Amino acid sequence: MVYNPTFTRRQLKNKFSLLKKINYNPYRWWRMYESRTKPLNKRASLRDRILNGDFDFPHYWYQAQWVEHDINDLYEKYRDRVEVYIEKVPILNNRRKRLLEDFDREEKEKLEILVKDFSNNFEIDEEQINKEMENCRGSLIDLYYIIEEKYIKKITYGKKRGRPKKFA
Repeated sequence: MVYNPTFTRRQLKNKFSLLKKINYNPYRWWRMYESRTKPLNKRASLRDRILNGDFDFPHYWYQAQWVEHDINDLYEKYRDRVEVYIEKVPILNNRRKRLLEDFDREEKEKLEILVKDFSNNFEIDEEQINKEMENCRGSLIDLYYIIEEKYIKKITYGKKRGRPKKFA
């Protein structure tokens, strides 16, 4: 075996049943699935965005695991014919590499946005947020409720868009 995936194909199929299969796109050919739910607007409350799944684990990791299974299958199939294996594997390796890059980028973005939103909604700094994240053993919504209970919620007054009101 070339790779040792952490999930079986059956487990991955269960994960993919929650996603939407996408058609071939020449600009993002390595992606096979996307999320069914659209992310909420940035102005939506942090709690609603967490419940919507905007900060969930990126599904690109599962797609990369599937590609690892495909590479292992090719290895088993063409074990005796190395030239065929060498011809077919680079595309799958490239797909896996790009999926893992997408995973890393999206995970980093989600974490940065989450920390920023916590600090914008509560009187808490980044160091305290990281400490709470390390100590939390539950899900993300549990972390939200822990921070909501421990820290004071910021209240924003009069932040309206557009031209200020005229006073005569």
